[in-house]
Order: sequence, then structure tokens, then C-alpha cells
Amino acid sequence: MAKLRLALAQVNPTVGDLTGNTLLVREWTARAAAKGAELIAFPEMMLTGYPVEDLVFRESFVAASQRAVRRLAAELATDGFGELVVLVGYLDADGPAKLGSDTTATHGPRNTMAVLHRGQVIATYFKHHLPNYGVFDEDRYFVPGDALTVLRLSTPDGPADVALTICEDIWQAGGPFAVAAAANVGLVVNINGSPYELNKDDVRLPLVQRRAAEAKATVAYVNMVGGQDELVFDGDSLIVSAFGDLLARGPQFSEALLVHDLELPTAASTAYPDDLPMTIRRVDVPTAWTVPPTGIANAGVAERLADEAEVWSALVLGLRDYIHKNGAKSAVIAVSGGIDSAVVTAIAADALGGTNVVGISMPSGHSSQHSRDDAEALAHNLGIDYRTEPIQHMVDAFLSNLNLSGLAVENLQARVRGVILMAVSNQEGHLVLTTGNKSELAVGYSTLYGDSVGAFNPLKDVPKTMVWRLARYRNTVSPVIPENSITKPPSAELRPGQLDTDSLPDYDVLDAILVGYIDGDMGRDDLVGAGHDAALVDKVLRMVDTAEYKRRQSAPGTKISFKSFGRDRRMPITNRWREISH
Repeated sequence: MAKLRLALAQVNPTVGDLTGNTLLVREWTARAAAKGAELIAFPEMMLTGYPVEDLVFRESFVAASQRAVRRLAAELATDGFGELVVLVGYLDADGPAKLGSDTTATHGPRNTMAVLHRGQVIATYFKHHLPNYGVFDEDRYFVPGDALTVLRLSTPDGPADVALTICEDIWQAGGPFAVAAAANVGLVVNINGSPYELNKDDVRLPLVQRRAAEAKATVAYVNMVGGQDELVFDGDSLIVSAFGDLLARGPQFSEALLVHDLELPTAASTAYPDDLPMTIRRVDVPTAWTVPPTGIANAGVAERLADEAEVWSALVLGLRDYIHKNGAKSAVIAVSGGIDSAVVTAIAADALGGTNVVGISMPSGHSSQHSRDDAEALAHNLGIDYRTEPIQHMVDAFLSNLNLSGLAVENLQARVRGVILMAVSNQEGHLVLTTGNKSELAVGYSTLYGDSVGAFNPLKDVPKTMVWRLARYRNTVSPVIPENSITKPPSAELRPGQLDTDSLPDYDVLDAILVGYIDGDMGRDDLVGAGHDAALVDKVLRMVDTAEYKRRQSAPGTKISFKSFGRDRRMPITNRWREISH
């Protein structure tokens, strides 16, 4: 058996920051070297960040990525780590990018893994399976690879064969993992940019176990961590033996270095079958690491998070990275005393620190005293910068010049608040956070340019029923959200005695219909057949369908579900198909 000390670097790159991402690779390689690692793997497209989307069509960006990987190889050797084998993802191309090019093309942009050793890029692997579903559009951007790269590493105990794969390659049976089995490799490394959604960690382990069985080899799965626009990556890196045993597992939502000793079968194959679906390219990698591994390296198995803790961690990380990676430092929020604004404010305080959060109470003539008190108590508990800006006199000024009534007056109040938030943002540089949840966005229960105003929405993909669960969870960590904000009936307080249930069904009922219609793409008859009231289904579906124009203008927000608005669910605004009429 050949012994290999493997390191998986679960780190947080930034899209477009080639210099910063390169420094991350050098920093974490140094950490791995200090622990005696002989091979270290970084996530998918580590040097460019992921996903790069239409940056792939910028020839200047592709060229910069290619230069960066060559420069990194030389810098690692200069740092004294030339003998350590470093696997790093980047954007490459073996031909010009072409928008809408056919996926059968043999040349073009490539989602690539580079093998860095002794100051050189000694091998590459092109991603074979290109996902084109959900948030992924890789058929639009990349040309698939048709060859499996196998590294034959020399070790004091004999050679070991390591196959290279990228992300989606592990989600599909056959392809690289089947070819790896035919090549009799001992280890398959899979580098990932796998976005988070609730309970995805429950799916990953069985998936990796299936591919390990298919490849008849140990599988090392390394995933990035961090936020990128609406996506958040949760880490959860894994090492699974050929027999399905979980050998190591990284934490969720935090950077980590997993260093683990593996025993791999001694490589013996010199020839490969001729009838494989992919060519095998073997590269011999002589190693003479000057600091031999000592002791025993065991990365351990990190504890899994409960659902609410998992979602909370995703929302905090997604918001923190959105703000910091875009050069901002602080946020401003309308604090109403209600549950949504309370949860958003708590997320912001956890992400940025309370001193970097401004909460503004903007009471109108319809705002209850208990709501004002709840807002103030929340601000005190979180230690944020709390301000009060009454709006009734501003509303009255508009009404003295406009003949408005009913809904228009209600929306006017929300829009005055939006103006105040944006003015404070312009004056002081805070990023405005909006607070609408997924249930409200689904049915259009919001005011354009009013309560929907903002640069980012942490609750965009969080149903109302989950918002209450998150509030309860956060109070188990420390009791910051007033109990009254959680228990009182939700209300926009835009008219006397107003409650959400005046316009919407109870959220327990509403969310069940929305999950079926939005996440499950169930039709009207299917929803009624599942036990929902027919008239209520008709009402909800009508509201969802006619609110698409509002959602198209909504702020981005962290994806936590199987199907989020925007990246996952893409519906036409102009659309005469109605479930209720068929």
C-alpha cells in the first residue's frame, strides 16, 4: 500500500480577484506543508472565483487567468513548496469563446483543474459533465473535456494513481468515475463549487459513497465556502473510502484545512482498455518532499448543524460576503417591530457586528406603540445604531398635493420610508437591506420602491414560516428578538387594524401551496388533489402569476432552497398561461 498525506483546502475565493485568490492558495499551501501534506486540492475555479458567468467571454479575463496559474506555480516553488503537488481550479481556453457555441465544439473556454509541481503546470483536466439546470448555465460557457487525467505519484511505499474530476462529474454516473475504475486508480479527487441549499449535506455523503463504489477508489471531495451574489457555498468537504466509510468531513460555512493520511493501493496498470468513453492521460509525478510526514494526520468528522442553524449560518455568511466583497462595511434597515425586520436586523448584526448596523424606526400615524417598543428593544439587544424618523408629516405633505385614497395612501407610506432609507444610504454609505420574505415576494405582497427598496434581501428565499423558526432558533443562542415580535399577528400597519390575513391566507396554508407551485411546479389540479381548497388555490396562483414583474425588480438575496426566485425560477413577465383557466 502507498501512503499519501492529503490536504483539502476549504476556502473562500472572490470572483475576479485573481491576486487575492492566488494569495489564498499560497497561504493555505503553506499551512498544508507545515502539516506534512504531499498533495493539496483547492476548489473549482479557485483562481477566478465561481461562477464567473459572462466574464468567460472576456478574452482579457481568460488570458489573466492563464497567466495567474503559471505565475502561481512559479511562486509556490519560490515559497519553498515546489515538491508539494497542488491542484487548483481556474479558467482556461484552447480556443476563442463564442456566445451560444454548440456543446459539441472541441475547442473553447474550459472549466479546468491545473496540477502545479516544481514551478510548472505539469498537467490539466477539463471538466467533463457540464450542468445546465437550476443555477447552472455551464453549457453556455464551457466546452466539455473528453479525457481523464491520472497522476501517478511516487511515494516511499510505491506509486499511487490519482484521478482528477470537477464538481458535476461526481453527480453523474458513468463518465470520469467509471473510467477511473477502469484505470484502477486508488484515489479520485473532486474539486467543487457546490452551492448550498437546505439539507444538501444529507445528499452529498450518499452521493460520494456511490461514486466511490463506482470508481472502486477513495474519493476526496473539496468544496469552497463563502457568498457570491445570491449563492452561498457551505464547504462540507468529504473523504470517503472505496468501501463507503466516512474518513473525514469538514465544517459547514467556515474555512478549514482537512489533512488526512490515506493508504492507497500500489499502482500497477501500464495499459488501459481501448473501449473507454474517455481517453486516459497519465502523468508521472516524481516527488521528493523534503519534510516527510510525521505522526498520524486525521482530519476528523465535523458535527452537522440542525436545519435552523444551517439556514442561519448560510444567511449570515451570504450577507457578510455580499457586503464585504462589494466594498461596503455597514447596513441600514427599516426596523418596524415586526418579525421580518427583526430577523434581518439580527442576521446583519451577526454578519457585520452591531456597531455596523443602522436601524431606523419610521412610524406613521398607524404605527402601534408596541411595534415602536419592540423595535427599540431589538436595537438595544443587538447594540445597533438606532434612530427614529417619524414619517406622518411627510405623508401629509404628499397628500396635501395629491388626491390619493385607499391602497395608494398605504403604498405612499412605504415609499416615503424607502426614500428615507436611500437618502441615509447615499449620505452615510450604508447598504440598504430590504426585509420581504419569500412568501410575500411570491404573492406580490410588497410595495415597489417602498418596502422592497434595497441592495440585498437576506430573506428573499426564506418562507414566512421559516422566518418564525429562525427567530426562535436565534433566541436560543442569545435572546435578542423580542417575544412580542414573534407572537403577535403580522401586520404592515398601513391602515387602522390591518393584518396580513386581511389579504392572505394563514402562512402555514399559504406556504404549503407555494412550495407545491413554486418548488414542485405542481399545477392547479395537482394542488387541489393534494387537499388544498380550490378557491384558495385559484387566488394564490393568480397572485403569484401576476407578481412576476415585481419579483424581476427585487433585490438579490441568498439562495437556501431547491428553487429560488431569479436564478432558479425564470418565468416570463408577459404570459397569458394561467393554471386556473385550464
